[in-house]
Amino acid sequence: MTQGGNWVFGYGSLIWHPGFAFRDRVVATLEGYHRTFCMRSIHHRGTEDDPGLVLALDEALDARCLGLAFEVEHKDWDGALNYLRERELISSAYVERNLHLTLADGREVPALAYVIDAGHVQYCGGLPLEEQARIISQAVGGRGPNTEYLFNTTENLAELGIDDPDMQWLSQRVRELIGA
Repeated sequence: MTQGGNWVFGYGSLIWHPGFAFRDRVVATLEGYHRTFCMRSIHHRGTEDDPGLVLALDEALDARCLGLAFEVEHKDWDGALNYLRERELISSAYVERNLHLTLADGREVPALAYVIDAGHVQYCGGLPLEEQARIISQAVGGRGPNTEYLFNTTENLAELGIDDPDMQWLSQRVRELIGA
């Protein structure tokens, strides 16, 4: 394990909008989970009447998720943790976990990550990609259109050199559906 600050794993909107102070950010791998649109969003990217979809870490054998590890200095940790809990635990569909990441340089670090509670009512794992695209193309929530969330995440993954074929397919299909 490494010395230094605390670490947070970002795999979706945290990549492009962390919202907290950090000392460093490094591409990292989380084993045993994959990034997928498996959570119905009733606050940020949809409503209770017209839910959108947001990404979550869904546990699966042989799964792997590449994302960003953010190193947060000890002096900033309490503020970052309070912010993250307010943002991510709004409906208790996410569960806060301490998981082990492998950083791009080979270091292993413990990190805070938010994973989906597969028993929660907002969990919708296994939706076909076409259905995901249809939902994302139409939903809007308190933080804006679901399309913005998809496009920002996909573009930032590409900029980091992280290949995610499902995200790329969804972005292309949603652009077709909205006529962009």
